[in-house]
Amino acid sequence: MPILNKNISVHTLTLLITSIVSGVGFVALWMSQSLLSGYSTLMLFPIILLVNYVVVRFFLERFVFRKIKIIYKMIFDSKKDKLDETKLLNIENVNLSVMEWAESTKKEIDTLKSLEEYRKNYVGNIAHELKTPIFTIQAYLLTLLEGGLYDEKINKDYLKRAVDNLDRLSNIVEDLDTITKLESGQAQLDIRKFDIKELVKDIFQDLKSMAKKKKISLIFKEGADQSYLVMADRETIRQVFTNLIVNSIKYGNENGTTKVSFYDLDNKILVEVSDNGLGIEEKHLKHVFDRFYRTDASRNRKQGGSGLGLSIVKHIIEAHDQTINVRSTINVGSTFGFTLNRFF
Repeated sequence: MPILNKNISVHTLTLLITSIVSGVGFVALWMSQSLLSGYSTLMLFPIILLVNYVVVRFFLERFVFRKIKIIYKMIFDSKKDKLDETKLLNIENVNLSVMEWAESTKKEIDTLKSLEEYRKNYVGNIAHELKTPIFTIQAYLLTLLEGGLYDEKINKDYLKRAVDNLDRLSNIVEDLDTITKLESGQAQLDIRKFDIKELVKDIFQDLKSMAKKKKISLIFKEGADQSYLVMADRETIRQVFTNLIVNSIKYGNENGTTKVSFYDLDNKILVEVSDNGLGIEEKHLKHVFDRFYRTDASRNRKQGGSGLGLSIVKHIIEAHDQTINVRSTINVGSTFGFTLNRFF
């Protein structure tokens, strides 16, 4: 800063102040004719000027410019500290951004790996599910072509078995198509009012013969005599009940029961489908709605089905913006519960 340049600023400022002070003093002495004559006053002016210069210079050096230097140093140091702090903050920000980018990238990679693993498992499961009925059909038809067609002891039986496996194959394809439509939003729900209890009565009637073979009773919870009106897509909810009740019959104990219960939750109706069958181990509960997930692969495949029934149930309920859950105890039974909007 120029004001700290001793050779120029201090000297110049000192002369300026000295001139002003000396001039004022000289005028005062000149006007005071009672003390000295005008000539004597004129002779004293250089001495006054010199003394004032020394005094003013000393004062400026000692008290003014020293303080200015200190203040300037403080300001300079402060700016320097702020500059260093800004640099550090910039470095920290860059480092933080890099770390966030790395973490985000890692999550994306993990997600992609997870999706890839899911895709492999899904494709593998589909191939496995389709392979079983296809190979079975192929074996029966080849046997018939190789002469079995003319053997009355086996021809009708083998043709019937081939047709049964064709039905199973068709069910798998249809279920896959249903899930795809539900996931992509292509399935259009026809939301309207209907009596859910009357719907379950119809399903009980449709599944009566299946339940009779295993001596399983299809019942309502005691006290559920009234009608329960809901707002939902009747046909997809029919599929939900059918899948749940069929499962309870397949894996229920002989002479057991499949019970449907309704609970009034103000603006919703809670529906529960329960049985007193084999139950599901706790470790399997979180996976029961996964595609092709089977708690006992060998037993479940003997029972038939696509392995997609519960997954379809979950997708249908979620398409209604509702939730479904399951609770189960081994050798006690299982209960599947879901909600639907009540009609007022």
